[in-house]
Amino acid sequence: MTPALVCIPTYNERDNLEGIVQAVLAADPRTEVLVVDDNSPDRTGDLADALAAGEPRVHVLHRERKEGLGRAYLAAFAWALQRPYAFVLEMDADWSHPPRYLPGLLDRAERGVDLVLGSRYVPGGGTVNWGWWRRAISRGGSLYARTVLGLPVRDLTGGFKCFRRQVLESIDLAAVQSTGYAFQIELTYRTYKKKFRVEEMPIVFEDRRVGQSKMSRRIVVEALTMVWKLRFTV
Repeated sequence: MTPALVCIPTYNERDNLEGIVQAVLAADPRTEVLVVDDNSPDRTGDLADALAAGEPRVHVLHRERKEGLGRAYLAAFAWALQRPYAFVLEMDADWSHPPRYLPGLLDRAERGVDLVLGSRYVPGGGTVNWGWWRRAISRGGSLYARTVLGLPVRDLTGGFKCFRRQVLESIDLAAVQSTGYAFQIELTYRTYKKKFRVEEMPIVFEDRRVGQSKMSRRIVVEALTMVWKLRFTV
C-alpha cells in the first residue's frame, strides 16, 4: 500500500478538526494526516496533539504564528519530503473539501497523473450554498488567472489537490512567492511549467459547516497581482 499524506492547515478550527480527521482516515486506508497548526488561539493544536496520541496515522506540525496558507503548506511539504510518502495532498479543515473524493484523487495519481486537482468547474463539479456573487468572483478569478498564465485548467483557485512526490521535489519550493490563495495558482502554474501531467477531477465544493472564512481583501488583491509576477518570472 502506497502511503499518502493529507496536509490540513488549521487556524481556529477546533470545532471542525476531530470530525474531519476521522472522516479522512475512514475515507481511504492509504492516507495519513498531518495537521499544520499556526498556534491557534482556540487551542486547535492541543486537540490535534490529543488525536495524534491516540492514532498513529495522525501527525502534528506546530508553527509559531499565522503566516498565511502558503507558508503553512510549504512547511507541510518540507515535513512530508523528509519521509517516504509517495503522494502529498492539500485539503481544508472546514469540510468544504468532502473526504469522499480522496480515493478518486489518489487513484488518478497512482495511475500516473502528477497533479490531480479537485475541480468545481469541469462537468460534474459544482458548489453548494454559494450566493451568485461568490460564484461570480470564484469563476472570474479562475478565468482571469487562466487567461494571464495560459493554463488549460478551469479551476485554478481550488485547494483540494494531490501531488506526486516527484512534483514537489522538482519545483523550487523556496522560490514560491504567494502566501494566500494565490498559492494555489502558483503551485499549479509551476507544476505545469515543469511539464508535469495535470488533470482536473470533478468535485462538489461545500461551504464550511462552522467557523469563519479566512478570505480577506488582501488575499484577493494578492491573487490578482501575483499572476502577472508569475507570468514574467517563472
